[in-house]
Amino acid sequence: MSNALSNRIQSLPVSQTLAMAAKARELKAEGRDIISLSLGEPDFNTPDFIKDAAIEAINQDYNSYTPVDGYVELKEAICEKFKRDNNLTYAPNQVVVSTGAKQSIANVAQVLLNPGDEVLLPAPYWVSYSAIATLCEAKFTEIPSSIENDFKITPEQLEAAISPKTKMIFFNSPNNPSGTIYSEEEYRALAKVLEKHPDIYILSDEIYEHINYGTKPFSFAAIESMYDRTITVNGLAKAFAMTGWRIGYIGAPEWIAKACTKMQGQITSGTNCIAQRAAITAVKASPEKVQYMVDEFKNRRDLVLQLLGEIDGFKLNVPEGAFYVFPDISDFFGKTIQGKEIKNANDFSMLLLEKANVATVTGEAFGAPNCVRLSYAASELQLREAIKRIKEVLS
Repeated sequence: MSNALSNRIQSLPVSQTLAMAAKARELKAEGRDIISLSLGEPDFNTPDFIKDAAIEAINQDYNSYTPVDGYVELKEAICEKFKRDNNLTYAPNQVVVSTGAKQSIANVAQVLLNPGDEVLLPAPYWVSYSAIATLCEAKFTEIPSSIENDFKITPEQLEAAISPKTKMIFFNSPNNPSGTIYSEEEYRALAKVLEKHPDIYILSDEIYEHINYGTKPFSFAAIESMYDRTITVNGLAKAFAMTGWRIGYIGAPEWIAKACTKMQGQITSGTNCIAQRAAITAVKASPEKVQYMVDEFKNRRDLVLQLLGEIDGFKLNVPEGAFYVFPDISDFFGKTIQGKEIKNANDFSMLLLEKANVATVTGEAFGAPNCVRLSYAASELQLREAIKRIKEVLS
């Protein structure tokens, strides 16, 4: 009966990151010793001070429906966080709390995009951006980059990509999958281009902001000329190891926030009450309280770069944030390895899964067909073993 399904769902691709994770679980269930470097999920536990706040909320009998756009105390705490960390001034009526940053992004896209509108995606980009645009019946246009320029686009590229149908551009810094961080100077240069196109809106996804290794990310909305056109997206999943708690939020012009609340009110309504009470504590906390995770991620990044650097054919740069490396592996294209011809990044990723028992994600999913993504949100022991296996298969 698949022909009874809507065109909408049939046009939607399966998330490659989730698909690879599912394939890895399937092989694990068959008894294969799979090391998964495919999912973007911290391998730390949620900090105790946040868990304690959730327990307290349960004991205080928080169990009712929550306001669609979030508890006012949480929205006030988010406004304080925006000021403290990003030098952004938002009022509570400009903030909407959602079930994860993915819902935040989907809300924004749904309320701004019409069929036929165009979304610009600097590549590489998170896999769901293109899918969300497709779901809105919008077109998406990739702006390519390469490892040679640290996966950053230039103002000239941005100008050339803009068309009369361009309605939005999605920025993500620190970036998933590359770990790239745009500097204030680089963002201001891109903003100069966008100043000439006042009908284009900017979604700035800053979910990895606290996972940086010395280069502090800059918020796009902090550029005065861009504030009224930028939607700042953030959440607690990555920095606070709260992926399953599902808390995301936006800071936006009030009219966009109101539209997102209206949209959310007809889909999920308000976010989980206990997770929101815990989120108040998390958002109010100094980023220094989770610095121990960032320090560990940095150590792992350095280890992975060192070990991958010992394998011929991996072209590497040094990611400044997030917890991924995104090597260019195009040197392997056209070769036959362990009886498998490597025509593209998909083939390479499947080779590593089938022959090395290591799950990665093809760069094709991120608009970067010469690369693969490896997450180093895994123990040092697992990382050493995974790269040892990869080296053995490729040699």
